[in-house]
Amino acid sequence: MRTLTLRPLPTRSLAIGVAAALAVLLAGCSGGSRNRADLPYVARDVGTLYSAAKQRLDQGRYKEAAALFDEVERQHPYSVWARRAQLMGAFSYYLSGDYTQAIQGAQRFLSVHPGNRDAPYAYYLVAMSYYEQISDVTRDQKITQQSLDALGELMRRYPTSRYAADARLKQDLVRDHLAGKEMEIGRFYERRRQWLAATLRFRRVVDQYQTTTHTPEALMRLTEGYLALGVRNEAEKSAAVLGANYPGTDWYGRAYKLMKENPPATIAPLAPGQPIVATPVRAAVPGEATGAAPKADAPLPATPATTGGDAQAGVPTPGVSSPSPTTNPTGG
Repeated sequence: MRTLTLRPLPTRSLAIGVAAALAVLLAGCSGGSRNRADLPYVARDVGTLYSAAKQRLDQGRYKEAAALFDEVERQHPYSVWARRAQLMGAFSYYLSGDYTQAIQGAQRFLSVHPGNRDAPYAYYLVAMSYYEQISDVTRDQKITQQSLDALGELMRRYPTSRYAADARLKQDLVRDHLAGKEMEIGRFYERRRQWLAATLRFRRVVDQYQTTTHTPEALMRLTEGYLALGVRNEAEKSAAVLGANYPGTDWYGRAYKLMKENPPATIAPLAPGQPIVATPVRAAVPGEATGAAPKADAPLPATPATTGGDAQAGVPTPGVSSPSPTTNPTGG
């Protein structure tokens, strides 16, 4: 039988094979992350890195710029440029549409440098990152509320900063959007004639978002809802507020028409000498004379005897006292 002898591969061939395998493996790994802006670690001075990042930003290559700004912070964390690169990286993520990374970068900057002169801009960047994610009123408004909270935080901390005027305008727009969401839900309940749930939503608009453009409609629909619930005095209050603040609107015209179409219930005037409270009249008992009213101390007549074999003996006539259960009907 012939014996096969295994010969070792030459060292040069083995090295080439290993290199080729590593190249294929690295190519496969890089293919999975081709869309990411991750950069291999290459030691460079801070000036070169920051200039390259700024150049990518000016060219509109925001993801690459963000990755290079992050590299400045990673390679030179204690340099003066690292602090600025941290904020510029968050700004680059914002421009690229990666709002989650922008918020995280700006919040990290604030946690490390809370008293920095660029802190107002970091708060503004967080608020704008939330603001850009606001969806229409048919969707969940969690992001909208977060945007309002972030804008409020900026106004509370830096009311005189250069970003305060725009933040104030954005606050009004966000409140109007949240009021629109409440109106959408209220109309949904109203279409299904669930008046109580609808009025709660419209009342929230009037109470919490009274400076928005939705307030006149909310007051008109409150008038409609209260009328449907039968609470006319509340309907009159809503219509009066609507007329006092928005007299020339179509919503007031509709509320006025509703009030005219649903007048208050009228009560006939009392005749001279007629008592305010009517005297209650006792129902007539069968067999009782219908002439004069019986005396107050007159005993009630006995229950008439029932006739017929199918009569139910012992069933008292309505309005007549039945015998006590302890009384012996036979007299014994």
